[in-house]
Amino acid sequence: MIEKKRGFLKEFCDIVNPYSWITATRNRLFDCGLIKSHIFSIPTICIGNISVGGTGKTPHTEYLVKLLKEKFHTAVLSRGYGRKSKGYILADEKTPMSIIGDEPFQIKSKFKQGINVAVCEKRVIGIEKLTKDAKETEVILLDDAFQHRHVKAGLNILLIDSSHPIWQDCILPFGRMRESENGIRRADIVIITKCKNLTDEEKNFCRNHIKKIKDIPVFFSRMRYGELYPLFGCYKKEISQETDILLVTGIARPEPLIRQVESMCKNVTVIKYADHHNFTSNDFKEIEYCYNNIKNCNKTIITTEKDATRILQHTDVAKVIKESIQVLPIDIEILNKKEMFNKIILDYVTENSRNR
Repeated sequence: MIEKKRGFLKEFCDIVNPYSWITATRNRLFDCGLIKSHIFSIPTICIGNISVGGTGKTPHTEYLVKLLKEKFHTAVLSRGYGRKSKGYILADEKTPMSIIGDEPFQIKSKFKQGINVAVCEKRVIGIEKLTKDAKETEVILLDDAFQHRHVKAGLNILLIDSSHPIWQDCILPFGRMRESENGIRRADIVIITKCKNLTDEEKNFCRNHIKKIKDIPVFFSRMRYGELYPLFGCYKKEISQETDILLVTGIARPEPLIRQVESMCKNVTVIKYADHHNFTSNDFKEIEYCYNNIKNCNKTIITTEKDATRILQHTDVAKVIKESIQVLPIDIEILNKKEMFNKIILDYVTENSRNR
């Protein structure tokens, strides 16, 4: 349920929070040109958020990849959070996850040769090098770059989690916001994500609230879960209400995933790790112990694609885990005016590719 009141506590926290002053000052310096933003001739689409994690950037990025890659040479440029490397790297089919990070690795693995994936902390350098190394590139998707204002993207898509809308939250460290909700002014499109049960009244409230800040298109999306598949190529286990499931997850805000798995069966045990968690031998021992202690013979382990990429990096996964673990893929569905959303994206890339 989306709360409509801002709340005294949020107002107070934003006023006394030094971090809110710092981010506001930084944004003003970019707005007035005292800190330079680089504009590139190649079409650039930023997919980002104001909150820290959990809005669904990766599945929304993958949605755009699917939409664009058949018509345009598409590339994804990410910071590469959690990687054990620095600087610019253009991934190929042999690049390990540790070098580019779990989310870029997931995207590269999923789309194989269909797109280019690169990582670089400094997006300006990343775009310059990517367009030299992959001259065929016609559009670049900037993953999680909404606050990286050294690049002025041609199209900014801002994601807002419907279960944690920014108008109910506070700026760090009191809440999970990276900046104030006035950041909406930089967006060209807003997508309210994870909208499984939003009422029409709640959707209208979201539209009107955003419109007060900036009159831009507002879309709504929800997570769509695919069919389970075995992570290690073993036999796929059928799920029923009588199945006991051990859910292993290391993602931000796993609550929607937990609710989805709980809808599949009566008994779900959850092992939650931090977002981008790097699994260890002790973690696998914990997973094996919990799984073996489930008395029901009709049982399985479920994890996400993002977690699966990290699990696959290890050679010390127990046989019982390998034989039992399945992956639940996630993508997104645009709930309102999907054709309009797609047209905005395709028209932007088409027109700016022509003008390049």
